[in-house]
Amino acid sequence: MIHLITDTSCLYTPSEAIQLGFTVNPLIVTIAGKSYHEFVEINATEFLQLINAGDFPTSSQPTIGEILTSVDLHRNDEIILLCMADGLSGTYQTACAAVQELDHASNIHVINSKTLCGPHRYLVDLILQLIKEDKPIQEILDIIQPKIDSSQSFLMPQDFDYLKRGGRCTPLTAKIGGLLKLKPVVRQTPDGCRLDKFVTARSFDLAIKKIIAALEEANFKTPRFYISHAFAESQAKQIMDIIKNKFPSSVVEILELSCAFITQGGPYCIAIQAIEE
Repeated sequence: MIHLITDTSCLYTPSEAIQLGFTVNPLIVTIAGKSYHEFVEINATEFLQLINAGDFPTSSQPTIGEILTSVDLHRNDEIILLCMADGLSGTYQTACAAVQELDHASNIHVINSKTLCGPHRYLVDLILQLIKEDKPIQEILDIIQPKIDSSQSFLMPQDFDYLKRGGRCTPLTAKIGGLLKLKPVVRQTPDGCRLDKFVTARSFDLAIKKIIAALEEANFKTPRFYISHAFAESQAKQIMDIIKNKFPSSVVEILELSCAFITQGGPYCIAIQAIEE
């Protein structure tokens, strides 16, 4: 048998994963001096309340112990260990370190998804479907790799302070940008390892226009789009309408971001992502 293990970057909860037949290890957030496993010990609404109270959060990956426990439960299976993008999280490196601790690692395939959130969720769905179709492990890995390489991700924070704290803009840029109400956009690099400045637009509409143009230039054949947001549903729906107009035959899905990604992008941030189906 083949068993999939991943983390909550895919935006599936651990209980949803159990129902669907795979394993999810929760990412961890720390705020107000306390750490929580997201989806299990805290939800996004509770998390936002703590942020609004003046506390600034941090996030971390599942521990080696948690990964080893989930792997050991399926030690007799072929295991696909699908991790959030290496460089944006230490999850992949932690998983590799965990596997090295084992004396039965030959059946464990640690995969750097090079992505997160929407495309990560799509990879989970695809792997589960291929397992259901009784595809052999190597065929599954061969099918998902081109999908991994195709993904594109853009993040629109609403608060320059989150970019400043993450080291993605200087304090002066953050101050000026906040005063001028500019709309910053960062883009995941082709290797998936970091987020770089893409554009700083003077309006929401101009920022979306630039993102759509970049997605058109990517020359997807059959793209699947994800708009993930942190309490910005109305803007997410606006973006969905624009994408559907530009790519009328494509699937577009809106998702709600989890606590770990609110930590990175800030409240009301929006991620716009695409992956080849």
